[in-house]
Amino acid sequence: MQDFDKLIQEHFGRLTSEELNLIRSYFREEKLSKNDFFTKADKVCDKLSIVKSGILRVYALSDGKEITQWISTENFLITEVLGFFFDQPNRWNIQAFTDTALLTISKANYLKLCQEFPKWNEIEKRFIVKCFAMIEDRVFSHLSMTAEERYDLYFQQNKNLFNQIPLQYIASVLGMTPETFSRIRKRRTENP
Repeated sequence: MQDFDKLIQEHFGRLTSEELNLIRSYFREEKLSKNDFFTKADKVCDKLSIVKSGILRVYALSDGKEITQWISTENFLITEVLGFFFDQPNRWNIQAFTDTALLTISKANYLKLCQEFPKWNEIEKRFIVKCFAMIEDRVFSHLSMTAEERYDLYFQQNKNLFNQIPLQYIASVLGMTPETFSRIRKRRTENP
């Protein structure tokens, strides 16, 4: 994992060492064993975490089929937005795919941090805009790129995941069937 201060600044912007110390004081180490749930659908997520190590899968069940929305790895933030920010039941399950180490802030401590550190609202807004831009990029790629182009881009950005998790999860993230994914993968390995 990157240094905590560097990671916080990457996600939330430039901060003084005093501000970083204050933010760090609200986070606690948490460990999940493989297959443990960070949060489950229909519950209300009450924490936000930074992944120190490990892999988490964000997925939902629809008509008896698992749909993987996101694979979270080291240095990413993880939460279930509806639960954490809006106190609504989660749509997504978040499960540890491997043993996972997290730095976690509880919802209660998050609210305390907002009161103790008024600048946090500005920082939070910047972070949410960054997340929104990521979602826009993902929607744009799904609307404007071919399945092959989405595969190539994801492979470039997440090469190591292709050997760590079942490929049907990556296919789901990319919005394609496992069969389509396999055909593209076969073509890419035959003609690199």
